[in-house]
Amino acid sequence: QVQLVESGGGLVQAGDSLRLSCAASGRSFSTYKMSWFRQAPGKQREFVAAISSGGIRTAYADSVKDRFVISRGSGKNTVYLQMDSLKPEDTAVYYCAADPRRFGSATYTYEYDYWGQGTQVTVSS
Repeated sequence: QVQLVESGGGLVQAGDSLRLSCAASGRSFSTYKMSWFRQAPGKQREFVAAISSGGIRTAYADSVKDRFVISRGSGKNTVYLQMDSLKPEDTAVYYCAADPRRFGSATYTYEYDYWGQGTQVTVSS
């Protein structure tokens, strides 16, 4: 059974950092692109960052570029999101996603077959 489990969320102050982790299990995800999305209350789920299966190609939403970094663990079944200089507008539930198809734009939810349950990130001002 495929599972994506996020961890690392929490309550922080503006300017702080957090590192989210997503552990994938049930199969090898070494050939899957993996991404982070987020959803704030009353808003649609939005793209945050993506990384290709080999870890070479990445993509970021403009709102997080230069503050967030996505990376993969050496075994390729773990993906991380290092979040620095957090802002109150980063408050959301953060979801990990994975898909075996080509990288594509990587920014649309329909490009992903597998999703985690999410981890809450709250940034106070």
